[in-house]
Amino acid sequence: MAPKIAIVFYTLAEAEKKGIEAAGGTADLYQIPETLNDEILGKMYIPSTRRSTVLLTRLLHQGALWGKYAGLFVGSGGQGGGQESTAIATLSTLTHHGLIYVPLGFKTTSALQSEINEVRGGSAWGAGTFAGADGSRQPSAKEIELATEQGKAFYGAVSKVNFA
Repeated sequence: MAPKIAIVFYTLAEAEKKGIEAAGGTADLYQIPETLNDEILGKMYIPSTRRSTVLLTRLLHQGALWGKYAGLFVGSGGQGGGQESTAIATLSTLTHHGLIYVPLGFKTTSALQSEINEVRGGSAWGAGTFAGADGSRQPSAKEIELATEQGKAFYGAVSKVNFA
């Protein structure tokens, strides 16, 4: 039985999904409900939650995610935005849900992650993007490539598990 993959997102989700599909898997996009109104979200350049994706709610108390696999990708305002510390802090949330963390690592992306020709988000913890101080910057081609490779690597890891 092939693993069913859900991507909970903001930026880079489509690239992660593309990587999973390129590796032979399938993935669905999900979103956590926003607590801010659309006016404030618009000023932050964050898209509204009113899209064609399924919204996730109250999974912790149902134990709905226990034993499932998770990776992560992040976005921040700039290079000092704490992408690695955000990833580390997210491990607490994953642990509370009982999720099994699958890091990106360097196996398939060492050369890409070591390039210093341009500013790029992401690390061994997972893909990342810089949104700019006002949130208006979109992911670069390298950031999208890293997210796509993470999708492939994630599917490669979880597809080895016997889900039967």
